[in-house]
Amino acid sequence: MKIALLGYGRMGKMIEKIAKDRGHEVPLIVDTDQEVDLSTVDVAIDFSMPSAAYENIIKCMDAGIPVICGTTGWLDKYEDAVAYCTKKNGAFMYASNYSLGVNLFFKLNRILAQLMAPYKDYKADLTEIHHTKKLDAPSGTAITLAEGVIAAGVYDKWELDSNDKEVLSIHSIREGDVPGTHTVRYKTNVDSIDITHTANNRAGFALGAVIASEWIIGKSGVFSMEDVIDQN
Repeated sequence: MKIALLGYGRMGKMIEKIAKDRGHEVPLIVDTDQEVDLSTVDVAIDFSMPSAAYENIIKCMDAGIPVICGTTGWLDKYEDAVAYCTKKNGAFMYASNYSLGVNLFFKLNRILAQLMAPYKDYKADLTEIHHTKKLDAPSGTAITLAEGVIAAGVYDKWELDSNDKEVLSIHSIREGDVPGTHTVRYKTNVDSIDITHTANNRAGFALGAVIASEWIIGKSGVFSMEDVIDQN
């Protein structure tokens, strides 16, 4: 499989290494706003910048190339990307986090939220910790977790550092070189229930993106990592 890397920061470099270790080629690396020929590749993986992600997705759709996007901070245009993919009969996957462990954690979070929903004394909140170079806050992973809690019907929305009991609060911490730690907590005066996912390094994110790119070949439609997880 021939992969185009759109974005060549720390994640892009790690994806390149893992892809090659799995026997794939990476003939095209794009780290600037430039015209590129995508006809030589089978799939594109985008870990660029929020300002570039949407246009990168459109370019892939126009070229008939499946695209895996892990860039966060651009989701105000997500529905436009979905509509364009449908129009082009393309293949597109976005995930806030491609780690297989995190996507299993997303499922666990949704199940726990449903179990906790009848017990109104428990107040839920989320905490995410990332490295100081992460641009967006809260993280895309934290937002996905919040959406999973909200789907259970207790909360209508989330906010950063909210003191409103009716709002799901997310606390974003930036320190050191932390790859990513996410905790969902349900707390009363009596006790608390916590679930936490801790990334020891970024290799899991990169491996998941490569596995997703292997999975999407030959398919058309809009997908998520849940589609990949459910097949395994």
